[in-house]
Amino acid sequence: MSSTLGEDMHRLVTAYPTDSERDRAVRSDFLTFFADAEGPVRRDAGASHATASAFVFDPTLDRTLLVFHRKGRFWVQPGGHLEDDDASIRDAALRELREETGLHPAGIEDADAYDLDHHALSTAFGRCRSHLDVGIAMIASDEAAVTVSDESEDVRWWPVAGLPRDVPAGFTERLQRLRERL
Repeated sequence: MSSTLGEDMHRLVTAYPTDSERDRAVRSDFLTFFADAEGPVRRDAGASHATASAFVFDPTLDRTLLVFHRKGRFWVQPGGHLEDDDASIRDAALRELREETGLHPAGIEDADAYDLDHHALSTAFGRCRSHLDVGIAMIASDEAAVTVSDESEDVRWWPVAGLPRDVPAGFTERLQRLRERL
């Protein structure tokens, strides 16, 4: 797993668009972990390691699918740790989306619109202290049935202009940037 996912992480990090000072800082931070294919892609790689998530928008880009995270106690995009059988970061994000919401979006060919976010975690996450998350943007029908997993308490479509109050710091900005890139 490590070399294939490490190579994919390195590719995504080095290709990340640096349109703003924030983007340049985020890419620079990620390059300290993923300067090559040997970065921390496994959960057991240490206190800081890669995760993949799915920012799902409806076809109008006016609504987004969020899960209420049981450990974090906030609304957030579906996502989580990389697994041995993930062929790419995109595949990991799609697997997490299926596991956490039951949604199976079709036609996701490439990770053209994605986001990098390095965020600290509370002690509720055990020995994980921070996640280096790649959030892949995708579009799916908001009419498809969704299910709640063991990791979440709720799954719901939210208007982008009316997100719940309890989202992580910086979440709204990440969502808006991805929406613009789509």
